Amino acid sequence: MAEHSHTESEGLHVDHHFENADQQYQSAKLGMWIFLATEILFFGGLFVAYAVYRANHPEVFVFGHHFLDKNLGALNTVILICSSLTAAWAVRAAQLRQIGMLKLMIVLTMLCAFGFMGVKAVEYNSKWKHGLLWAGQYDPHLDDHDAPTHEEADAEVGVSEPAEMETAEPAEADAPAPANADPDRSAIAPAAEGPPGLAAPEAEDAHDEEIVAEPANAQIYFSIYFLMTGLHGIHVLGGIGAFIWLLVCARRGDFDGGHFTRVDMVALYWHLVDLIWIYLFLLLYLID
Repeated sequence: MAEHSHTESEGLHVDHHFENADQQYQSAKLGMWIFLATEILFFGGLFVAYAVYRANHPEVFVFGHHFLDKNLGALNTVILICSSLTAAWAVRAAQLRQIGMLKLMIVLTMLCAFGFMGVKAVEYNSKWKHGLLWAGQYDPHLDDHDAPTHEEADAEVGVSEPAEMETAEPAEADAPAPANADPDRSAIAPAAEGPPGLAAPEAEDAHDEEIVAEPANAQIYFSIYFLMTGLHGIHVLGGIGAFIWLLVCARRGDFDGGHFTRVDMVALYWHLVDLIWIYLFLLLYLID
């Protein structure tokens, strides 16, 4: 702490309402933590709303979950974790007055952020093409292979087959054979073959019945999806703007004296943005 106070006091502007640079740094950090606490409360409320709607409309969430790409969600998770590492490295470089390394880590963090937004744009474009949007904009136009089947939906909600389908009828197998039965013939008669082309329509009808019907109020899921991921995306854009500001400050030499307060504050904010995405990934992409 003493080392930080010493380096901060060398040429750093201290506002009139602070006694020294160390007090200014501690006040800035406290303010950032209070801001992060409000962000946690804000997204925590969204997570609670998600849980309530999921409990009241499980069929809607099972239907909507089918249209999320887990691979893209996992890719974005890896990208943001890497960006957190580069952001932490940027703070360390600023502390050690390694300005070249600081600039490099800021640029790498920004590239990760742009990569995240690019992947999210691919996801949004897919939803837009299929009309899977929010509220009044919801106008789905799906192919049969896009919609979930009954087997997929039952597997996600844990629905089992009816008991009568699972129960065999061994009594018929134990029944005595008729007296005039031919011993050379099989006890099980082969199925009668109908006219050609008769069985094909039945198979097609069975396939059509496998497609899960769109539940009522399906737009609820996509409204929540776009609300939560959209708000998180706005925070990512805010982080990109903050890193651009840090890069400008680094280029004009603001951190040459070891003053890393701004880098530390922005990195704290970015770590929270990454943490929120991990929770979104678990809720939206992994939990069936």
